Amino acid sequence: MNPNWEESLNHFERMIDSGTESMRIKAVIKLSKLSNQAPEYILSQTIPILSNLIADDSSNNSSPLQGLVIHCLKCIARQGDDGRLATEIGQSGALCSILRFLPQSNASVQKICLKCIWCLVNLCNENRLIVAMNGGLEIIVNMLSSSMDGVRRYLLEILSALSLVRVVRRGLVSLGGLRFLVEAARVGNMLSRERACQAIGLLGITRRVRRMLVDLGVIDVLMELLRVGDGALKVVAGNTLGVILANIDYIDLVAQSGAIPLFAELIQGSESVGQEIAEDAFCLLAVGEANAVVIAEHLVRILREGNAESKAAAANVFWDLSGYKHTVPVIRNSGAIPLLVELLSSQSSEVRETVSGAIAQLSYSQADREALNESGAVPLLLDLLHDDSEELKDNAAEALINFFDDPLQHETISQVVDHPSFRSMQNRLGRIRGASDNQTVSSMRQMNINQAEPTRD
Repeated sequence: MNPNWEESLNHFERMIDSGTESMRIKAVIKLSKLSNQAPEYILSQTIPILSNLIADDSSNNSSPLQGLVIHCLKCIARQGDDGRLATEIGQSGALCSILRFLPQSNASVQKICLKCIWCLVNLCNENRLIVAMNGGLEIIVNMLSSSMDGVRRYLLEILSALSLVRVVRRGLVSLGGLRFLVEAARVGNMLSRERACQAIGLLGITRRVRRMLVDLGVIDVLMELLRVGDGALKVVAGNTLGVILANIDYIDLVAQSGAIPLFAELIQGSESVGQEIAEDAFCLLAVGEANAVVIAEHLVRILREGNAESKAAAANVFWDLSGYKHTVPVIRNSGAIPLLVELLSSQSSEVRETVSGAIAQLSYSQADREALNESGAVPLLLDLLHDDSEELKDNAAEALINFFDDPLQHETISQVVDHPSFRSMQNRLGRIRGASDNQTVSSMRQMNINQAEPTRD
């Protein structure tokens, strides 16, 4: 049967306006049951009525009507498209009334209130700010401090939603609520844990808060999310772990927790952002030589077994690591050089570009030039000078210039010294080196002047 919704709305308004307590209760219960059938425009018109009802009754904590009205608002909030009804409920003042009512209510009504707040802040971003600006954060933190087991999960998931608001993140630190945010990243549904993880990353930018988070065990929580999360959550967890890695004191702690294999999995994932995050994390972790050895092993495996995207990402990490003095022999000993040379012939232009960049960087080391030469790099680099990609030609030319400057390879490379890419790169590197030499001379001159000046007491 299709009820006459306009007539039903009028009847509801009459019952609320002039009916007895019992009649009001029945009307609200009926509305809750019909909320999944009623048109959105009808439900929208009931929101101010229910909001006024809970506001008028907010001083009476024992009234059974309040719990029923709050439950009804939750049912209405879940209907409609794009959280519009949840937004209207927040704007009606009902959310503020629920927050005022929450701390004084009994356990069963508190659970109803928290379910409604949970629904409102998850469906509407504006409701998070309403809760935050009306003392909601303090209420949630105080309730969590009371170890309310029956509703703790709702509290933590509300907190994770609120933590995306900047003012909430500031308040969490001053209220001593960071431990609850770490707990929210450990339990609950995956979306809630992702939000908490994102907030932790934003908070961890500052040195003081980062230290507090580590002391609260955040590294273990992030490691678990990297293991069990879905694709999006792993990316967020990896990014947040990268924030922790910004402090060199925590590099070994993160490595010992097993992060390197998990970042290697992220490089092999389908998310390009995740690959970039893993690349950055590897560059930070490789500050420790022992970590660099393990990282190189994983990257070599990816160069052998990965798809084109992951091979390009792995080559990119080798490109970065070849700029570290202590990792150059690590790369050479890992067996990566023959694989990189082989990938110069890859069908993927992205792979060829990143591999050629890594080889160009490695070619600054004499020992690596020997390894590259033994692996057949020079003929392939010569061929790349004729590629359509400017980046490929530049990388190849840079490597060949380093071979040209090596007396053992000078004659082999002399055949391409007139090639435009070779000449262009040679001139560019010459200007860079000249500027560097001038800066060094200037610095030395200034140092000599300073040393010549008499000291003053």
